[in-house]
Amino acid sequence: MLGVAFAMAGPPGGAAGQASGGMAAFSQIIPLVFMFAIFYFLLIRPQQKKAKEHKALLDALKKGDSIITAGGVHGKVTAVDDTVATVEIATGVNIKITKSYIASIKKD
Repeated sequence: MLGVAFAMAGPPGGAAGQASGGMAAFSQIIPLVFMFAIFYFLLIRPQQKKAKEHKALLDALKKGDSIITAGGVHGKVTAVDDTVATVEIATGVNIKITKSYIASIKKD
């Protein structure tokens, strides 16, 4: 019988405790907001910036550029299409690769 009375009782402090319950919930959300901010500035934002730079690199790709692919193949661009680039990797040896696999443009 005594256990039922404790189970039905309100929180200690009565109504005053309920008024501070809103502040308690708010103080629990603050660390989550800080964690999201840390993830945004350390992970999400730099990755978006890198993707934007890579897209600009691919848009600036033109015939005659020396490139390095994501697989490490070095070559010279002989033709550029919307999604495909033709790369000469040796004299007379041309391969077609998807433009998104071009990692960088070499500075000669």
